[in-house]
Amino acid sequence: QVQLVESGGGLVQPGGSLRLSCAASGFTWNVYGIGWFRQAPGKAREGVSSISSVDGGTYYADSVQGRFTISRGKNTVDLQMNSLNPDDPAVYYCALAHPFTGFDPLSDHEYDYWGQGTQVTVSS
Repeated sequence: QVQLVESGGGLVQPGGSLRLSCAASGFTWNVYGIGWFRQAPGKAREGVSSISSVDGGTYYADSVQGRFTISRGKNTVDLQMNSLNPDDPAVYYCALAHPFTGFDPLSDHEYDYWGQGTQVTVSS
């Protein structure tokens, strides 16, 4: 079955960087999307970034545009997070959408499978 495992979370100072990785396995689809979402305490889950398997198209929330970069490896999707600020701490989840329409690439309604999440903390 589909498995998504996040890694790379941790504690970082404001202005610092972290690289999250999502290891995806258990499927052979060629058309799918992988997204990164986050949820802070008391807040709704927010789409952060996503990438299409078809054309490598990438999508970013306005709040992370220019600071975060999503990329694909052979079996992973990474999220490079730079210039982290006090608005970024949350549990970060990766998710898989199949099929991936790209119609609303940062909406959690598009995604069918979810990882367990990894905590990101930003503190001095």
